[in-house]
Amino acid sequence: MKKKAYEQELGRRLHRRLNDSTKRWKLSPIDLESRMRWVEYSEAKDMMFAHADVEEAPWYVVESDDKRAARLNCIAHLLDLIPYREVGMPDIELQPRPAGKDYVRPPREDQNYVPEVFT
Repeated sequence: MKKKAYEQELGRRLHRRLNDSTKRWKLSPIDLESRMRWVEYSEAKDMMFAHADVEEAPWYVVESDDKRAARLNCIAHLLDLIPYREVGMPDIELQPRPAGKDYVRPPREDQNYVPEVFT
């Protein structure tokens, strides 16, 4: 994304957070300070990439205007970096459980359960 478009997008996000009570909590004084230092931060990032992005340990930039797409692209990229090879699966035969002593599970009321909010 070009610098101007990026700055405009950040401005839109900050204004949405300022004007939407459900997003206001996301805005902090650090965000406002960061906006004033955007050029300094960008220069530092570019300098860091110039010195730290090496063939042995490459750094990658993720376009993130669309968060869902960014996450999926990042996952796909990382998976593509793994040198997979086909692994043979052995044949497994499920044996019956061995007969033995009778076991009775404790009553549910005696245990702590996570509430089932989603079913």
